[in-house]
Amino acid sequence: MKALQFNRTGDLTHLQVVDLPAPVPAARQVLVEVKAAGLNPSDVKNVLGRFPYTTLPRVPGRDFAGVVVQGPEHLLGQAVWGTGSDLGFKHDGSHAQYLTVPADGVALKPQQLSFTQAASLGVPYTTAWDAVERSQVKQGTRFLVLGANGAVGTAALALARVRGAEVLAAVRRPEQATALKAQGYEAILLDQADTLAAQVEAVFPGGAEVIFDTTGFWLPAAVTALATFGRIAIIAAPVNGLVEFSALGLYRKGGSLVGVNSLLYNCAACARMLEQFGRHFDNGTLPLPVDLLEVPLTEGLAAYAAVNGGSSQKVILVP
Repeated sequence: MKALQFNRTGDLTHLQVVDLPAPVPAARQVLVEVKAAGLNPSDVKNVLGRFPYTTLPRVPGRDFAGVVVQGPEHLLGQAVWGTGSDLGFKHDGSHAQYLTVPADGVALKPQQLSFTQAASLGVPYTTAWDAVERSQVKQGTRFLVLGANGAVGTAALALARVRGAEVLAAVRRPEQATALKAQGYEAILLDQADTLAAQVEAVFPGGAEVIFDTTGFWLPAAVTALATFGRIAIIAAPVNGLVEFSALGLYRKGGSLVGVNSLLYNCAACARMLEQFGRHFDNGTLPLPVDLLEVPLTEGLAAYAAVNGGSSQKVILVP
């Protein structure tokens, strides 16, 4: 089978298109013929050596959609999708024609999603689901997303709206705010950290009950915009991992910090998440993904380089 594989880390030139034997599923596993596989920034970082626990040689890739061709009878021939920390680090991932995963690590693909659309959603949507779930976003929650134009941010907005939350998006550029307003979201522009609290207060009197910082840079300002007993969820930090913020400001409000890390969840745990929110794509309450770029798997090296160069286009590798 064709696959992308790296034998060393540190540079994208170590990633190659190779021919490998198709994997053989073990007991309680399924063999999935990959129809589409998402390319995420974490896949690029994996090749660059940012995850020291990755074992080599390794086929990268976490997100996939495909058809089960070997495994338990009730799954044979089923269209499935999946993601999880099992894949691409210590077990070969989805950037190949076939992959093996635990039988409980796949979910049935929503019928309204194409394979390409389903493959684009795994990491962004499970990350956003974890954030809204663990920060207790529900009906009427005043919910602010910082960096709402990114894949995880837009997923969080959509999932929170499904839950009936009052949603506010914060972005850097006017055209991003315009695009979000066209989708029915109220939006503000991120400008100066010391003005964020006033901007949020104008929309959410008393502050936001939950703030989801997807950027890694707005945590200090988020504390000032937080409501009493509010929660701040974070998924990113500066390269050195350090952020300075007012602990006094946080505890005086009775606030809480929620760290969100998609790599804490294996394929089985992620499959349960996919099952919970996947039905909303079929009933029309979650938007179908658009503006996806399909790239043949054999041209995946250029796609990795583009993502590493800062491209925001969502790339789907197609074997």
